[in-house]
Amino acid sequence: MFSEELQRFDHEHIWHPYTSMTEPLPVFPVESASGCRIRLTDGRELIDGMASWWCVIHGYNHPVLNAAIEGQLKKTAHVMFGGFTHEPAVRLAQRLVEITPNPLQHVFFADSGSVSVEVAIKMAVQFWQTQGKPAKSRLMTIRRGYHGDTLGAMSVCDPVTGMHSLFAGILPRQVFVEEPQCEYKAEWDESFIAGFRDTITRHKDELAAVILEPVVQGVGGMRFYSPHYLRRVRELCDQYDVLLIADEIATGFGRSGKLFGCEHAGVSPDIMCVGKALTGGYMTLAAVLATSRVAHGVSENGGVFMHGPTFMANPLACSVALASVGLLLGSRWEERISAIESALRSGLEPCREMSGVVDVRVLGAIGVVETQHPIIVKAFQKEFVERGVWVRPFGRVIYVMPPYVMTEEELNTLSGAIVEVVATANGNESRFYQPQAT
Repeated sequence: MFSEELQRFDHEHIWHPYTSMTEPLPVFPVESASGCRIRLTDGRELIDGMASWWCVIHGYNHPVLNAAIEGQLKKTAHVMFGGFTHEPAVRLAQRLVEITPNPLQHVFFADSGSVSVEVAIKMAVQFWQTQGKPAKSRLMTIRRGYHGDTLGAMSVCDPVTGMHSLFAGILPRQVFVEEPQCEYKAEWDESFIAGFRDTITRHKDELAAVILEPVVQGVGGMRFYSPHYLRRVRELCDQYDVLLIADEIATGFGRSGKLFGCEHAGVSPDIMCVGKALTGGYMTLAAVLATSRVAHGVSENGGVFMHGPTFMANPLACSVALASVGLLLGSRWEERISAIESALRSGLEPCREMSGVVDVRVLGAIGVVETQHPIIVKAFQKEFVERGVWVRPFGRVIYVMPPYVMTEEELNTLSGAIVEVVATANGNESRFYQPQAT
């Protein structure tokens, strides 16, 4: 039972993500979850539009995933990966190599998405050191990106909307270019890549890699950009001998309508990070895939890749990840994502005509309503919960990334709640939107 005492202790002693200890955002105690619904301790049920930050793609309490955890638990919950190996890790690595672009042949298991980005950065830097080019040690990326909250990952997050202002003194100084100005379906113009081309030309001798989120920029504003931009990035990286790291943590496993975001552009990176949906939301696990050129290059002249998490390739996590990937590939996931895309497109369309709304956009199982002014999260959150849905906006973005198993009725309820709340906010701007800076 979630008592008042527990609620009070939570409020006074526990930090929640991106919140204040002295003025925390409200939190809603959860009793259980099943399918696409989260049951609160007060008996209310919420349709989850966030898939618990985009990872619960099969819904909660799935019998196949439960069975995978339970079966592995009877064997061993964990064993160190240094000096040992086990079937769940090997079979998961086999499956990841099978479904990712062909040049990616080597797998490093990490603890989380942020850590996988750290691993990818270290891998790229160490590769060039073994190649006798230690000066190639910086990263280049596009603005409005997000790659995680650890220091290395944070150094390639957007320097304005990210956390650089707080930690600038200790972050590596990376190379940034303007975010893509070409929308997903925009007719291509070579001017879209001009800034990127000029910058990589100037810095090529010091760049270890380019890192970006393929086609979808997530926390940087849920922006969708042209696949042709990504193709040109791949060509320029090849031209100037710079590695390409694809951060597929959010886009991997079908979220954008393709199994991986890179498929929109038909390109393959040198290093790829996957996470979030990898385990279906059951346990934290990520993976970094690399080409033979990178993996063998790092290992030249007796080189040893310098990373090894305590919980690397945890058997429970690998078992449930293998089951999750199997569930996805064994389903008609492409048809399902297409149906979600259609439902979100029609359901959110009424917002387009509302004052205060800048844009409405949908790609795959991602729906976005962008507002003119920054959102007061607490106010929007309350309205959504009262309507029986879970939507957590940020910045100027109200977005949903629902589980792939969400029914048409649930999708309609979710979209309808967003339309209602945006309409309500339009008449009460001071309560729902932060004042513009003068």
